[in-house]
Amino acid sequence: MNKMDKTKLIQVTKENEGKRIDAFLAAFDETLTRNAVQRLIENKNIVVNRREIAKNYKLKEGDIIEITLPPPTPLEVAAEDIPLDIVYEDQYLLVVNKPKGMVVHPAAGNLKGTLVNALLAHCKDLSGINGVIRPGIVHRIDKDTSGLLMVAKTDAAHLGLAAQIKDHSFLREYEAVLCGRIKEESFTVDKPIGRHKKDRKKMAVCEDGRNAVTHFEVIKVYDKFTHVRCRLETGRTHQIRVHAASIGHPVAGDSVYGKAHKDLNGQCLHAKKLGFVHPITHIKMEFDSELPDYFKNFLKKCGKVDI
Repeated sequence: MNKMDKTKLIQVTKENEGKRIDAFLAAFDETLTRNAVQRLIENKNIVVNRREIAKNYKLKEGDIIEITLPPPTPLEVAAEDIPLDIVYEDQYLLVVNKPKGMVVHPAAGNLKGTLVNALLAHCKDLSGINGVIRPGIVHRIDKDTSGLLMVAKTDAAHLGLAAQIKDHSFLREYEAVLCGRIKEESFTVDKPIGRHKKDRKKMAVCEDGRNAVTHFEVIKVYDKFTHVRCRLETGRTHQIRVHAASIGHPVAGDSVYGKAHKDLNGQCLHAKKLGFVHPITHIKMEFDSELPDYFKNFLKKCGKVDI
């Protein structure tokens, strides 16, 4: 086995007995699709009870699934001199205010103009835990979500920050404009999120998804929209957007989980605050960012009936 390969063991419980392995793993791990699982099975990277299996294998209680993920195919990620809004930086980490419209890391067909391209030009060293594709990236925000993002320069800092995210002690607070009028002053959405059954590019609330909790607080109610503060307890892909849509109040401008808006280019969602204990110095740190112009301009228009 290559030293860079990553192995994961999963024991099948009674409630998952009878499920197809490709469907089960795609729901269990949001980074995998059913097609990806099937390819891993074909390449003998997934075995059950140390035996090779068919792509349509049905699980039995007590089965031990062993997944060996090969290292990603290296991409040539070029450093690019792209301006960065750096809120904080030291020798271990930095906090950057990402603009709306910027992709966080390169992917096939999108290798330029990303935050990682800009970081490679700015920093000599970045954490290598996520490989050459996502150097230094501890957590992500969507392309059309603006706001604060943490970047690790060393592996030790990366591991320390990731541990805080895992135990829910890492503060991530957003502001958003949701469609419709919300009567409650505050509320919590506690619904599991997994890969959409039919559209694998989307996420959805589903019973077999991963635990996901978002706390909402109303800031101001307008005629057709509500300005809210959102605090993540967990950090699933598209969590705020999926949870907001699930209660009938999608994020304004979100064409994936709601509908586009003529005054917005993508969802009206901003990662406003980050709070954590510095993984090396152990000093408690908190950062707050100003709402960007697109967000403030939309709030001004929200007071108009004809929006």
